[in-house]
Amino acid sequence: MTTNQRRETSSWSSIKPSLSSMRTVNPIRQIVDKLRDEDLNPQKKKLSLSIGDPTVFGNLRTDHVVEEAVIRAVKSGACNGYAPSMGRDDARKAVAQRCSTKNHDLKPSDIVICSGASGALDICVQALCNEGDELLIPQPGFSLYTTLAGSKGIEARYYNLKPNDDWKVDLDHVKSLITDKTRAIIVNNPSNPCGSVYSEQHISEIIQLAEEYKLPIIADEIYADMIFDESKKFVRMAELTETVPILSVGGIAKQYLVPGWRIGWICIYDKQGYLNVVRDGIQRLTTLILGANTLIQGALPDILEKVDESFYKNVNRSLKESSDYTTERVSQIKGLSAIKPQGAMYCMIGIDLNMFDESIRDDVEFSSLLLKEESLVVLPGQCFRMKNYFRVVTCPSKADLVEAYDRLEAFCQRHLRKQ
Repeated sequence: MTTNQRRETSSWSSIKPSLSSMRTVNPIRQIVDKLRDEDLNPQKKKLSLSIGDPTVFGNLRTDHVVEEAVIRAVKSGACNGYAPSMGRDDARKAVAQRCSTKNHDLKPSDIVICSGASGALDICVQALCNEGDELLIPQPGFSLYTTLAGSKGIEARYYNLKPNDDWKVDLDHVKSLITDKTRAIIVNNPSNPCGSVYSEQHISEIIQLAEEYKLPIIADEIYADMIFDESKKFVRMAELTETVPILSVGGIAKQYLVPGWRIGWICIYDKQGYLNVVRDGIQRLTTLILGANTLIQGALPDILEKVDESFYKNVNRSLKESSDYTTERVSQIKGLSAIKPQGAMYCMIGIDLNMFDESIRDDVEFSSLLLKEESLVVLPGQCFRMKNYFRVVTCPSKADLVEAYDRLEAFCQRHLRKQ
């Protein structure tokens, strides 16, 4: 028997999980699991402003053109088999046409079709970072960034966003975090959870920093074009540089109101060829799941090319109305303050703890007590590394929002500190 040969044993022992699985931690789950449904007020129907899924409330539905495109793909019989792991050629071509800019004429070879934007982010992080490397992540920010980094043994370095300046990136703080181990910076615009939309000038400032430190950018642009000011156009980060390599993440989940269809993509903006070797790594990573949903890939060209502009405008107007109502109502509630969203489908609301009684000591206690007394679910800011805030979604119907903010106002009034 060789020294490394496994010996027979008479009994089973506890099987150890992998290191990767045990360091995969979702910050939202860590906090939200404490907000249990059994703690709801049984006299009040549960109302949730916590879920970033625009379909669950029933008032927003995808366009008929989108549905018909999928029906055609089903009936064609041509989308039932495997596709190349990087995606179908027609799907990649459609995304390239959609995401090309004046300074970047994307080719299908610059596009990777992924299993949702989350799958795209996973590939980007894995393609750029090794265990022990550092990744710059916004705070507050989408919790998946933390989950992906932790699972792979990558150190997350969190840079601040400035709540009193429309959640702009604190560029000085970013610079203070950069070391020889820093491999990339994630920039989320429009933002989850903030609902902010960066100006062309601010994007240029971020790009200038990346140029100075020679950092590739992972641009999470899943909410591209979901902006409320109709006089402005969404600016992709890649539009403002021809030298900084950018991996831009997008998809159909939010703008087309179909998050369950699991189709996202990576656009590789790299005119100078700095990512040539990384491209090979990305291709290898796509083989781990043998590609994304082929049925929706088959429908993707029609989805991206044939939906009328009125659909996008109507969705954005609906979200703007809900966001405006949210900030209007919150501004009337003592102890709370909302930073007005400019896009996406979220709003961050600040809690002035000095205004509330001793039963509320932080955002988690605020959210937990709100659930118990009003059966109203919000996400504590600590889910996004922003203490003493909470996040609400602005997707629900007006009637649901009215009821939700009536409950929120009553709750806050009950818990105001006695003068």
